[in-house]
Amino acid sequence: MEFELLKKLVSIPSHFGNEGRISRFLESFLEEHGFSVETVEVEGFGSDIIARLPGYGPTVVLNGHMDTVGLSDGWRRNPWGELDGGRFYGLGSADMKAGLAALLAAFVELGELSRDERPNVILTAVSDEEGYSRGTWRLIEGGKLEGADVVLVGEPTNETLMLGARGRFVVRVEAFGKKAHAARPELGVNAVEELGRLVGNLRRVRLRRHGKLGRGSYCTLHLEGSADGLSVPDSAVAILDRHVVVGEDWDEVVAELTDLAGRLGLKSDLRISKFPRPTPEMLPYVVRENNHFVNLFRKVYRRLFGSIPDITYGRSVGDFNYLATYLEVPTLVYGPVGGNWHSADEWVSIDSLRRVKEFYVEYLKALAE
Repeated sequence: MEFELLKKLVSIPSHFGNEGRISRFLESFLEEHGFSVETVEVEGFGSDIIARLPGYGPTVVLNGHMDTVGLSDGWRRNPWGELDGGRFYGLGSADMKAGLAALLAAFVELGELSRDERPNVILTAVSDEEGYSRGTWRLIEGGKLEGADVVLVGEPTNETLMLGARGRFVVRVEAFGKKAHAARPELGVNAVEELGRLVGNLRRVRLRRHGKLGRGSYCTLHLEGSADGLSVPDSAVAILDRHVVVGEDWDEVVAELTDLAGRLGLKSDLRISKFPRPTPEMLPYVVRENNHFVNLFRKVYRRLFGSIPDITYGRSVGDFNYLATYLEVPTLVYGPVGGNWHSADEWVSIDSLRRVKEFYVEYLKALAE
């Protein structure tokens, strides 16, 4: 079932902001298999899909996103689905329609079991993960996931278990200098040059190191400023990506940029603010490796595959950040092997897809034991 589902999901274009068609398909699919479906409108996007299975023991949320990034240049394979050997190519095949297909197939299988053979399960297929995570945030703020004990996210992890991820702030830095005639630049303060010096020296910021997440990072995303005629430009703006680890917060980001400006002797005035977004900031998190749900994960994995899963930690952000930090429950991320995410000829391993679905079923059954 999971492979047929994957093919169907990839055949439906679902760039974030255009998830309506795929959400309607999933609603119909689940209803055809006897499930009652709740839809939660995400304004301007496709509706989130929620289906529930009552069971025994803890409540687990299965989370997968329906959307993809846009179609990039350079594709040689059919972006709407092409099988070649053990690989299935297509836009969103790895990130994350394969994981979503595996979660859906596992959910259907669990529905065939008696109530005491499965945990309480909340299946969620969400919109806008690739944008601002509006879909998952809508479920959290609306109380749709209340009572959850653990979350399982099907993002592609190459069959490793991801137990944490860095967070992210997008920073807006404005520099205000002093206007003067460009023929006498020494009489002014050039905001473009001043801000250029700041972003050119971001590597000098002393970033703290976390034992699991490593160090945070800076990346300049945008720098803009211009002169009014033959004048020294008196304003400029930069947009910075700042990935953070546990222990770093917004106040620390402001302080380190202010300190860097002081060490560089900048003469312009700086205004540092958060780049506006429609959802809350994505905060870093770590799940304890000796957590009960992690220990059970290892036990089931060893029983199925004869080894212990590798543990990894994410360098970037996703819906898992919201689920771990705002829902405040252990969030485990585990999905199939794939490649070329967000680029041409994205692919996923069919054998891995099947292994991951098998694991989901066995893990969920073990939660009810």
